[in-house]
Amino acid sequence: MYTIGEFAAIGRVSVRMLRHYDAIGILPPADVDERTGYRYYADAQLADLLRLVELRDLGCGLDEIGAVLSAADRSSAMREVLVRRRAQIETSIADDRDRLARIDERLHILEGATPMSTVEYRPIGAVTVYAVEGRAPGMGPENVSPAIDPLIERLTGAIGAAGREPREPGVFWYEAVPDSEELAVHVSFTADPEPVPGEGYDVVDLPPIATAAVLTHRGDMPSIGRSWMALMDQVVADGYRITGPTREVYLEAGPELSQDQWVTELIAPVARD
Repeated sequence: MYTIGEFAAIGRVSVRMLRHYDAIGILPPADVDERTGYRYYADAQLADLLRLVELRDLGCGLDEIGAVLSAADRSSAMREVLVRRRAQIETSIADDRDRLARIDERLHILEGATPMSTVEYRPIGAVTVYAVEGRAPGMGPENVSPAIDPLIERLTGAIGAAGREPREPGVFWYEAVPDSEELAVHVSFTADPEPVPGEGYDVVDLPPIATAAVLTHRGDMPSIGRSWMALMDQVVADGYRITGPTREVYLEAGPELSQDQWVTELIAPVARD
């Protein structure tokens, strides 16, 4: 048997952490002296401690570690946790690479190597669309992008079921959900000259915009956030403020083109401060 101090030293963890693992039921001691309250650990528990430390070093959560240590088939449980953790790390690396690219682009702009995209101010006419709505858990491409494809699939299916064909350009717009961190995501296609109601989509009249800040984004969806940031920066620099929901109008897009060939107008209604 090991004292808690000896056991902590072998596992290279603190006594405080061993007490925490005991409190949450992941690694309770083999014996506790009723009189002194001292904790003692058995030789057989060393494997559990080393496995726990290994998984913590790999960034696995305590719930996952507890599931491994309590599993009847630990090898299978360990493999499942590691496969899931590997996927999480791959996603994190991809996100970090995207952040690095955005940092490099911003540095090039600050150094004058890359000109800022041109923002123009002009009116936007009213348009009628066939639309569906969904929710994203927050702002930013990492939250919005996963919500888009299911909405497009839902909308094209509903339009097809009504005997219609999706008409370009597609128009997306976004609105904050009151008293929530969620974002309402609206996906639409241009309606027929004589709009036809149908089940599964709404006929929506998007109002005209007296003055809109408009920037043309050329490229894929993961990079669109940088263009939105450039637009917002320019709007602020020019003394305007955003006055309503922003829109994305997909002038050249679709499965027949690779996303780096897409052309999208970013539109924000604005007014002078």
